[in-house]
Amino acid sequence: MAARGAKAKKKNSTKQSKSATSQKSFNLFALIKKGVTSEQFPRVVAVFLALFTVFCCLAFVSFFVSLFAGHVRLDTLTASLLIYGERDIYNWGGSFGAFLAFISTKYTFGLASFGYLILLSLAVLRLFAVKVKLLAKWIVSTVLIMLWFSCVFGYFYVLIGSSDLEYLAGQVGVGLDVALCSVIGKVGCALFLVAFTIVTPMILFGVRYTAAINGTKHLANQAFEGMSKLTSKKQDEELEDYDEDEEDEKPENEEEDEEKPQHEEFFSPKLQESVDEGKITFTIKDSEGNIISQETFGEDPEPVQEDEPLQQLEPEAEDFNPEAEEFEEEKSSSDGEAEEARMHFTIDEPYDPKLDLPHFQMPNTDMLLDYEGKNQEVSKAELFANNEKIKKTLSNYGIDITSIEATPGPTVTLYEIVPAPGVRISKIKGLSDDIALSLAALGIRIIAPIPGKGTIGIEVPNAKPQIVPMKQMINSSAFQTSTAELPIVLGKTVDNQPFVTDLAKAPHLLVAGATGTGKSVGLNAIVSSLLYKKHPAELKFVFVDPKKVELSLYSKLERHYLAKIPGDKDPVITDVSQVLDTLNSLCSLMDTRYELLKDVQCKKITEYNAKFLARKIAPVDGHGYMPYIVVVVDEFADLMMTAGKKIEQPICRIAQLARAVGIHLIIATQRPSVQVITGTIKANFPARIAFKTTSAVDSKIILDAIGADKLIGRGDMLISLSSKTTRLQCALIDTEEIEALVDQIAEQDGYLDCYELPEPPEEEVEAGEKQDLSSTKLDSLFEDAAVFFIDSQYGSTSTLQRHFAIGYNRAGKIVDQLERAGVVGPSNGSKPRQVLIRSKMELDEIMARLSQRNN
Repeated sequence: MAARGAKAKKKNSTKQSKSATSQKSFNLFALIKKGVTSEQFPRVVAVFLALFTVFCCLAFVSFFVSLFAGHVRLDTLTASLLIYGERDIYNWGGSFGAFLAFISTKYTFGLASFGYLILLSLAVLRLFAVKVKLLAKWIVSTVLIMLWFSCVFGYFYVLIGSSDLEYLAGQVGVGLDVALCSVIGKVGCALFLVAFTIVTPMILFGVRYTAAINGTKHLANQAFEGMSKLTSKKQDEELEDYDEDEEDEKPENEEEDEEKPQHEEFFSPKLQESVDEGKITFTIKDSEGNIISQETFGEDPEPVQEDEPLQQLEPEAEDFNPEAEEFEEEKSSSDGEAEEARMHFTIDEPYDPKLDLPHFQMPNTDMLLDYEGKNQEVSKAELFANNEKIKKTLSNYGIDITSIEATPGPTVTLYEIVPAPGVRISKIKGLSDDIALSLAALGIRIIAPIPGKGTIGIEVPNAKPQIVPMKQMINSSAFQTSTAELPIVLGKTVDNQPFVTDLAKAPHLLVAGATGTGKSVGLNAIVSSLLYKKHPAELKFVFVDPKKVELSLYSKLERHYLAKIPGDKDPVITDVSQVLDTLNSLCSLMDTRYELLKDVQCKKITEYNAKFLARKIAPVDGHGYMPYIVVVVDEFADLMMTAGKKIEQPICRIAQLARAVGIHLIIATQRPSVQVITGTIKANFPARIAFKTTSAVDSKIILDAIGADKLIGRGDMLISLSSKTTRLQCALIDTEEIEALVDQIAEQDGYLDCYELPEPPEEEVEAGEKQDLSSTKLDSLFEDAAVFFIDSQYGSTSTLQRHFAIGYNRAGKIVDQLERAGVVGPSNGSKPRQVLIRSKMELDEIMARLSQRNN
C-alpha cells in the first residue's frame, strides 16, 4: 500500500510540473503579444528602422564610391561574405553592407536604389505617428522616379554595354529596356523614355509646360514674319534689277574703250628690243604685248641719262582687299553663329567641323606691315644700261642676237634674248662670269634655254632689291581665291606675280641653304599662310625645334593648332629624345588612318572627309573628321647627328606613305651634305627649296642642279616643283608680326587641350629577355601610379585609366613599367595584378635605384 501511495504521489507531481510548464509557456506568448500590441512598439521599430536606414545610406554611398574607384571586387560579393567576410572589401557597412548594396543595386533599380531610403524614411515617419501629406503620392512618385532612372541608365547600357552602367541601371532597367528595344527598337525606346519624362510630371505634379508652348509659338510667329519680309524684299530687288537693266544700256565698244587705259597700267612692264635693218628698237611692253613706250637707236645709241623710275603699279588682281569683303561678311554673320551651332547637329544637314569652335574668326592682316616707302622701282636708266652692256659683251665674243626683252622683278631682272641662227647655246652659257664682270653684278644666273620658250634667260640682280611684304601676298587674289587643300604663298616670281602652291600636292618639302639666307623666314611664311587659310579643326602642326628659339613663338597655339603626345609638357618639341617618340607616334597614326580608310573603301583623306561631312560615315569605331597634320622640323642636321638612322627611318616611312592620309613633312637644314640629305631623303622629297648656298656642290645636293650658288641671299631662293625650277623672292614676315598673329589667334576660344597623338609603340624585346628600365624613359605619372597602387593594394590598367583620366594605351604602358620595376606582379587574365610592395619606403628604394641607373 505504501508503495502504491508513493507511486500515486509521484504521478500527481509529474502532472503538476507539466501544467506549470504549460502555464509558463502561455505567459511568454502573452508577453510577446502584449509587447507587440503596446503603444511603444511602433516607436521601437521606428528607432531600429531609422538606424537601418542610416546604415543602408552609408553602405550605398561607400559602395558606389569604391565601385568607381575600382576597389570593389564584384566577383567575390557572394553570400559567403555574411559568414566569413574579407578584409579587402571597401565598405563602411562591412561585408554585410557591401552585400546588401550589391544585391539592391544590381538586381533591382541600380543607382535609383537610393529611393529605398526615401521609402524607409516615410515608414519611419509613419511609425513615429507623424502625418505625411499625400503619402500615397510620395510613394508612387518615388517608385516612378526610381523606375525612370533605372530605365535611362539601362538604355545607355544597351547602347554602350559598359559594366559600370549595369550597376547604375540594375536588372529592372536593363530588362525593361532590352524588352522595349526588341519590340519597338532603340529609337522607339528612346522616344518612349522621352514621352515618359514629359508625361510623368504632368500626372504627378500637374506640370502644363505653358512657358515652352508659348516660346514655341513665339518662335514660329517670328519665323513666319521673317519669311514674309524676305519674300517681299526679293521681289523689290528683282524690280530694281529690271529697271537698272533698261537704263544702263551702253555699246560694248564704248565700255571697252573706257576700261582699256585703266587696265593697261596694272601689268609688270617688259622691255623689248628688236633689230630692223641695222637699227635696234627698244620698246616697253606689258605682259599682254601692249606697247607702253618705244625708242629707236642706231648701232651705237647714245646713253640714256634719265633716271626716272618706271611707272609700275601692282596688278589689279593683287589690289584685292579681303578685309572689306570676306572678313566683314564673317563679322556680319557672327550674330547667327549660335543658331548655326544649334542647327549643326541635325541629321539632315552636312557635318561641319568648324562648329566645334563656332566663335572662332580667321585672323586679319591688320598687324602685318606693308613696308611703304622702303621699295624703289627699277629705273629705265638701269634697264637700258644693263641692256647695252649685255649686248656689247655678247658682240665682243662674236655672238649676234635678234631680240632682247627685260622683265623687272623684285630682286632680279630677267633679260630674255633670242640668239641669231647658228649660235651655240653652250657658248653663251660659258660667258656668265664675263657678263657679270661687265655688269658689275653680284652674280648672274643663265637659264639656257628657258623651259617652254625659245629664248635664253639672263637673271641680273637689281641695284636696289625690293621687299616683298607678307601682307601683300596674303591679300592677293591668287591666294584668297585658291581652292588648294593646303595653300601656301611663298613670295613673288621674277615677273612680280604671287607664287601660290599646294603643300598637299608637293607633298613634302625640303628647305636648305646656308646660314642667314632666309630659311627661318621661309618657314614662317609657310606656317603663316596656312594659319590665314585653314581653320583649327582642319589643320594641326607638329613643331620640332632643336634650336629652341625659332618655332617657340607658336607655342601659344597649343589649344588651337598644335598636336603632341599626351604627357609631353612642351607643345613645341625641343628635346631631341622626344623627337623619335613623336615620329613613331605619327607612324602609328598613319597606320590607324589607313585602317579607317580601308573600312570605308576610300583612297585618300579628301574622299574620306567628303563622305564624313555628308554623314555617310558613322562616328563610331574610331571614325571621325581627319585634320591635316603638318610636321615642321627646323634643323634636321642636328637630329641626324644625334639619332642618325633611327630618325631617318620613320621620316622616310612617313614621306613614302603618309600623303594619302593627310600627314606632310617640312624639314629644313643649314648643312646640305650627303650625310644629312641622304639619297633616301631626296627620293621621298620631290619638292625642294634652295636658298643661297656656298658652293655649286651644295646646290646639286639640294636641287640636283647648279644655280643656288648664284643667288644673292636675303630671301632669294629657287623652288623645284614637278621638275620645274622657279626663282622667287621670299615674302618677309618679321618676328613682331608673327607674335601679333599668334596673339590674335590665342586670345580666341580654343579646345580644352591640344590635339592628342597616339602613344608611340614600345620597342620590341626579344623573347625571354626583360627590358631594363634604365634604357627606357619613365612616364611622368610613374611614381603617382605606384603610390596609388600601394595605397589601394589593387592594380589594374582600367583602374589607373579612370583614376588619372588618361588613355588606355598610356595606362597600359605605365603598368608595364611598374611590373618591370617590381611594383606589381604579372598579368593574371581578367583578375587584377598583385601589388608586390606594401609601403612607400619600399617605393623610395626602387625610385632611388632607378635614378642611379639612369645617371
